[in-house]
Parts: sequence; structure tokens; C-alpha cells
Amino acid sequence: MFRRLAGVLFIFFIGTSCAFAQQDKARLEVITTLFPTYDFARQVGGEKVNVFLLLPPGVEAHAFEPKPQDVVRINKADVFIYTGRYMEPWVEDLLKGVSNKKLVVVDSSRGIDLMDERDHDEDDHDEEEEGGHHHHGGKDPHIWLDLANAQIMVDNIAGALAEKDPANNDFYLENAREYKIKLADLDRRFKETLATAKHKTIIYGGHFAFGYFAKRYGLEYDSPYEGFSPNAEPSPRAIAELIDKLNASGIKYIYYEELLDPKVARAIAQETGARLELLHGAHNLSKDGLKKGVTFLDVMEDNLKKLKAGLECR
Repeated sequence: MFRRLAGVLFIFFIGTSCAFAQQDKARLEVITTLFPTYDFARQVGGEKVNVFLLLPPGVEAHAFEPKPQDVVRINKADVFIYTGRYMEPWVEDLLKGVSNKKLVVVDSSRGIDLMDERDHDEDDHDEEEEGGHHHHGGKDPHIWLDLANAQIMVDNIAGALAEKDPANNDFYLENAREYKIKLADLDRRFKETLATAKHKTIIYGGHFAFGYFAKRYGLEYDSPYEGFSPNAEPSPRAIAELIDKLNASGIKYIYYEELLDPKVARAIAQETGARLELLHGAHNLSKDGLKKGVTFLDVMEDNLKKLKAGLECR
């Protein structure tokens, strides 16, 4: 009797495992390059997708280079979503190594008016400083920090999932609609809160990624860095100028970026007595943040709270 029961249980577990495997296989396999596209795909795809973030947790996005195993993974996927060619200039070459003709490739920046990098430079710089300026082909790729752009990205992602899985078209489009309502509500609260700011300049001690954000919410920004390269270093003159501006402005906060040592921001804070706070560009999360299930909306809500304090909003 025991053998018969064991046999029944064995068949049951094998059958259950196969059912789960088939159910999991039915999900779309989606590969994304950056945390915002990863989270947008999760929100839109829900239980009908498996989403994988190509960028390892804790890795600074601008320093990332794909490995051969990444090409293998993409080759097996149904959908590949990237931010745009200015954020991931390596995508074009990577896709040349992909033989999967059924792969749906999504440029999530499609339909977004990109800003020139030079639009963010407020001052003229010496030629010797220009050598360290890391250009993304002359365009600012940090589109997701303007929440109107984020909604366009969500639409692009929803359209791709629906194209690959037309049977669930209504599911993806409804999820996108509901998520865009949340983005629009947060966008409204950013506008209302920042409109009351005593200070209209974000003092940033990192490689500034908030150009679209500042433009949308009527702010200015100042950073000792040029461009977005994680290897760039600001000149002593640029740091000294920012210290003088911070002292003259009455601003009590200096912000730093995620996933990099905030040594420049820390030095400026020590010189001025300003408080050091994280302003998260949402490129990527730490391993702990991903494990805890932190979302893009969580990151931006925290940014709103930090800016409300630092810019002295009513």
C-alpha cells in the first residue's frame, strides 16, 4: 500500500511540476536594459510576463557593457526593451549577434523629443575640461525622469507586449492605462509641490541626469560635472564655483547620485555645512532594493520628499 501511495504521489508531483513549467513557459520572456524599463514592463505585463533586468543590481548604468551570455539570453527572449540608442549605444552591435528573428525589439524612447546635452551646460568651459566630457551622441538619454516621457515609454512597452501576445492585448493596454494614471498623478504632485519652492535650483554633486526633470518642473540645476560619464572628474575650479554659489544662495542641501561614491558632494557639504541627500536618477537599484521590490514610483516619491525639504517647498 505504501508503494502504491508513493507512486500516486510521485505521479502527482511530476504532473504538478509539468503544469507549472507549462504555465511558466506560456509567459512572455522579456529582457530590459535599465531599471525604469524593467519596472514599466513588470507593471504592464503583470503575471503574463517574466521580466529580466540585464543591468546587474548595484552596477552604474553608464559603465555597463553587455557580455556574451547576455546575447544568449536575449536570443531566447520574446521581447527586448531598451531605453534608446543614446542611453545604450551598444545595443545596435549587440543585436547583430542575435539570430532570433521572432524577437520583438522595443526602443522605448520612440516618440519622445530628445534634448541636446549642450542644453544643460550653463557656463563655458576650458578646452582642457572638454576632454572629460562624455557625450551620448549629443543627446540627453535620461528621458524617464520627465513623467510625461515615462508615460510614452509605458505605451511603447504595452504596444510591444500586445504585438507579441495579441491574445492578451486588452490586458496589457488596461494595465498600461492604470499605471499611466499613477504616473500622471505623481507628475501633478511634483508640479504643485515644486511650484511653491523657495529655491528654484537643484545643487547636485554628481553627474547630472535631471535635465528633463528640471525643465518639466520649472527648475534649474547646477553641478560641477560635465556630462554623465562615471569616470569624469570635475575641475577644482568648478567645485570652488559651486561652493561659492551654494553659500550665496542660502540653499541648505546638496544632492548626490545613486550607486557611486559621493566624494565630490561630500567635500562640498563639508565646506558649506549643507546637508547631503540622495536624489535618485532611477537608472538602477542596489541588490537590496531589487530584493525588497522597490518600484520606479517608490524612487520618485522619495525624490519628491527630498526635493520638498531641500528646496523649501510650502
